[in-house]
Amino acid sequence: MSEKKLWWRDGIIYQVYPRSFQDTTGDGIGDLRGIIQHLDYLKDLGIDGIWLSPINPSPDVDFGYDVSDYNAIDPKFGTLSDFYELLEQAHKRDIRIIMDLVLNHTSDQHQWFQESRKSKDNPYHDWYIWRDPAPGGKAPNNWTSMVGGSAWKYDASLGQYYYHMFFEQQPDVNWRNPQVYAAMLDVFRFWLEKGVDGFRLDIFNEYFKDEQFRDNPTRRGLHLRAFDRTSHVYDNSQPEMLSLLNDIRKLMDCYEDRYVVGETFLVNSQKARAYIGKDRLHAGFDYAYANSGFSARAFGKAIQDWDSLHGREAWPNYFLNNHDTSRSSTRYNAGQSDARLKLLATMHLTVRGTPYLYYGEEIGMRDINLTYKEIQDPVGKTFWPLYKGRDGCRSPMQWDAQPNAGFSTGSPWLRVNTDYPIRNVVNQQASSASLLAFYKALIQLRREHPALHKGTLEMHASGSDRLLAYWRAWNNEKLLVVLNFSNLLTTMPLPGDPSQKWTIIFNGNEPITSQVAEGKLHLPGYGLAILRVNTE
Repeated sequence: MSEKKLWWRDGIIYQVYPRSFQDTTGDGIGDLRGIIQHLDYLKDLGIDGIWLSPINPSPDVDFGYDVSDYNAIDPKFGTLSDFYELLEQAHKRDIRIIMDLVLNHTSDQHQWFQESRKSKDNPYHDWYIWRDPAPGGKAPNNWTSMVGGSAWKYDASLGQYYYHMFFEQQPDVNWRNPQVYAAMLDVFRFWLEKGVDGFRLDIFNEYFKDEQFRDNPTRRGLHLRAFDRTSHVYDNSQPEMLSLLNDIRKLMDCYEDRYVVGETFLVNSQKARAYIGKDRLHAGFDYAYANSGFSARAFGKAIQDWDSLHGREAWPNYFLNNHDTSRSSTRYNAGQSDARLKLLATMHLTVRGTPYLYYGEEIGMRDINLTYKEIQDPVGKTFWPLYKGRDGCRSPMQWDAQPNAGFSTGSPWLRVNTDYPIRNVVNQQASSASLLAFYKALIQLRREHPALHKGTLEMHASGSDRLLAYWRAWNNEKLLVVLNFSNLLTTMPLPGDPSQKWTIIFNGNEPITSQVAEGKLHLPGYGLAILRVNTE
C-alpha cells in the first residue's frame, strides 16, 4: 500500500443532494451557492470530497437522473460560473468535487433523442436503441422496465420501439454506436478540463445490452413485479463493459489524482468487484453492507466478504446511506436515541475502505413520512402504497431551529422533518454529547491514525455474538476496534497476557462508556472502544 496520501483512499466522501442542502434564492430548491455557503462546515466536519448528485439540466422526471444536456449546469442550481466558484472554494479547503454522471440514458428532451426520433435515416437515430416490432406488432423481446411494464415504448411515427430501462422519458443510449462511445468519453473530458476531481457513474454496468436482443430467462417462483420475473442476463452486465472501463481509466489517468467510482446494478458482490482494478474503476458500490441487519454477525460477514474480495490489489468503499436508500437512522429503528448511530458511525469510519457519508447523516436525520399527495418521487407515485419512494431520505438539511430548518426562506420542494427544532446542526454544535460532536472527534482520530485510514483489517474472534471486533494495523501501529451490537452490558477478554496494559483511545461521548479492568473490556449497551496496547 502506497505511503503517499490519496484523498479518495485515505479520506471521507460526503454526498450532497443539491436540491435539499441549502437554498439561497428562496425558490425552495437547494443550489450551488448554498453548497459554497457551507463549505466551512464541511471542512470542520473533516470530509475530503463531495459527491454531488446530478446538477446537469433535467426536466426532473427522475430528479436529475434524466439529463437533457451533459455539458451544462441546470439553471435551478445556478450557473457554470457558480460551479467554477464551488470548485475553487472547495479546493482552497482541500475538498475535492465528484460529479454524478448518468450515461446509461438521457432525458427524452435531450437534443440527441429529439433528433433520433425524427426519422430512421436521421444521423442520431442509432444513438438510441430502436428496434422493429416483433411479429404481430409486439415488443421486440420480453425485457421489462424497472419502474413497471415493458421496457419498450412504441413510436407510431417511426413504426419502431425504443428501449428504456427506467421511465419512458429516459431512453437508453446505444453504447455500441462508436459515435455515442466517443461522445460519452468527451463528457468526461469536458468536466475534467474544468477541474472536476472525480466521477460517480450511475448504473454503469447497464450501458451495454445483448447484441442479439435475446429474451431474458424466466425466473421460478412468485414475483409481484414483472421486472423480477426474469433473470436480467441480456439487458445488464455485458462483456463489452470491461473494454469501456479500460478506456475510461486510461482517460482518468491522463489527469493527476482523479477518481472514478461506479454504482453496480443488479449484480452480486463478486460481480461488482470484477469491475474494480488498476485498469478499471478505482472503486464500486455494493449493497451487502448497507443492507445488513443490525447485528455483529451480519455486518461482520459483509465487511469480511467485501474486504477479502478486494485483497491487497484494490481498495473497498462503504456506505450506509444515499439518495436511494431509507436512512440508517430509520432502518435500524434508532428512535430518538443516537447510541446505535454512534456505534454504526464507529464501524463505518474504522473499517478498511473509503467511507461515504450522506448529508445529514452526521446529525442523525430521520426519514420523513409523506402522504400520497406530498410524494414527489415518480417511483413512489408508481408503486404506492407498496413502496412510497425515495422522498423520505431526501428531505431538506436541518441547519437550525428557524422556519424550514434554515434551509430556505421559501416553501421547500419537500417538507422538513418535524423534529428539526431539536435535531439540527446548531443545536448539536453546542453539545459535546451530540452525534455531530461524536462524528467530528472520530473523524479527527481517524485522520491522526494511519492504521484507521489506510491500514490492513483482520477480524478478531470476540467470543460473543453481540460483539464485532477487528484489528487495524499500519507499520508498527495496531489498533483493536470493538463494537457491542446489543443493549446489554457485555464483557470481552482482551487478547494476550492478562497483565498487558491497554489504553482506550476512543470510547465515544455517551454518559456511560467502555472500560478496561483486569484484562477485560467491559462495554455498556451499544458501547464501543478503540484500543491499543501500551508499549512503554
